[in-house]
Amino acid sequence: METFNTAIIDIGSNTIRLVIYSYSKKAGLHEISNVKKVARLRKYIQRDGNMSEEGIEKLKNTLISFKHILEDFDVAKMKVVATAAIRQAKNNEEILLRMEQEIGIKIELLSEEEEAYFGYLAVVYSMDLPSAVTIDIGGGSTEITLYDNKKLQHFFSFPFGTVSLKQSFVSGDKINEKEKTRLYQYVKKQFESLGWIGQVGLPVVGIGGSARNLAQIHHHLIDYPISGLHHYEMDGEALRNLGDYLGRRTYEQLIQIEGLSSDRADIIEIALVVFQTLMEIVNTDSFYISKSGLREGLIIHNVMQSNPEAFHLDNIFEEYANHLAFKYGRTEEEVANLVNLAENLYLESCKLNLLPYNEEHFQLLKKAASVFSIGDYIEIDSSNQHTFYLLANQSIPGLNHKDRVRIALLASYKNRDYFRRLSRPFRTWFTREELKMLSQFGALLKFAYSLNVSKRNVVKSIKMELEGDKLILYVYVTNRAMAEIYRAENQKKHIERLFKKKLKIEFNNEGWNE
Repeated sequence: METFNTAIIDIGSNTIRLVIYSYSKKAGLHEISNVKKVARLRKYIQRDGNMSEEGIEKLKNTLISFKHILEDFDVAKMKVVATAAIRQAKNNEEILLRMEQEIGIKIELLSEEEEAYFGYLAVVYSMDLPSAVTIDIGGGSTEITLYDNKKLQHFFSFPFGTVSLKQSFVSGDKINEKEKTRLYQYVKKQFESLGWIGQVGLPVVGIGGSARNLAQIHHHLIDYPISGLHHYEMDGEALRNLGDYLGRRTYEQLIQIEGLSSDRADIIEIALVVFQTLMEIVNTDSFYISKSGLREGLIIHNVMQSNPEAFHLDNIFEEYANHLAFKYGRTEEEVANLVNLAENLYLESCKLNLLPYNEEHFQLLKKAASVFSIGDYIEIDSSNQHTFYLLANQSIPGLNHKDRVRIALLASYKNRDYFRRLSRPFRTWFTREELKMLSQFGALLKFAYSLNVSKRNVVKSIKMELEGDKLILYVYVTNRAMAEIYRAENQKKHIERLFKKKLKIEFNNEGWNE
């Protein structure tokens, strides 16, 4: 499939957002531009149920400005969808007809089921949570889903969101304690009506801007050592502390908080009450953030209409790693060869009882091998630092934050000293035994990487034998391998330190002719 650009315009109750995506089979899905306009369309719905002319004009002018942006980016293909604010307006047919006739934009009004489904789709194709309850709270509706083993089981859309809840329960700019109690009682009663979420004990995944803002505030409060919100986890205590922190601030102070968008200062505490109430009903202490939501679900769905094999539920990380490798100059063959060499080296070490076999460790090693030393693309001399930063500080589908750091530490391994330096900010994340294991596996990967330094994939397999206190490594090649011979001799110290044995390397070139 050739590379193509497409735009999604999401007309929500609180914001209207334009996102431009690029997709190709080799590079995957990439966000090019993201523009947000705070419209608060929900507040323009009048007592008679119709959206006012002022609200319709705000929508129209925003869409006109978005059309100009699309022209600047030369994007012709777009999908425009509307959710709760337009769905709940009695005059929605008139609104859709006017947008098409007056500015040439056809809007698809999503049903409650479709809105919930696309949010679920974004989560399961980007997070390594086999089962969960998701919540996407917008300005005028809240979508709840429950999926099990990556399959959607239940969904429901409540006709309330942060903006409508503020209109119903909050008298000023900021919610007070009495209003929080009334809000909690109302939301709890609504959630209790969904028997299928009660006491299921699954993680709750928050989708949307309010969830992301809470995570951003928490990042700043605890001085979080890496960036990226996707798959970020907070427990009940963290959310309670966040609630206490926000509750002590005036509205004017909330506007100034790092990580909180000023347009959400008046509704962020409302969203927090809703999230905490859902966690109570579900009976869980795990709240995850999904950076992906409705728009990502829509674009995934659109891509899969043309290419059903574009995304896979069973290898989310591996798929992304291939795209990442392509981005940083790696071929699929080179990645596959390095993974094979790392796998071969680990299994041979286990066969000789030099390492205890552990399936979880084995899978971690293979994942790290697929992105090992991608920082070479930027600068070879400081590759390990670039590799660590690239992997630790971007959202990676299929990885939680701890696994992201684990893989970053493995893939950036240079030597024990550098490993200690890079791992220092994460000493509270891992036990000493786990850090030792990561350092050992980093040494294995460093050596495996030396066996394909010419990028010609000439080493096909390896075999290890013990002769007394000496370790013999047989390396089988299919072509001349002078670069690999030189680099392996130079890097064998990592293996010798790891196994505390002298290493002798023998290259077997019977598989090729000069």
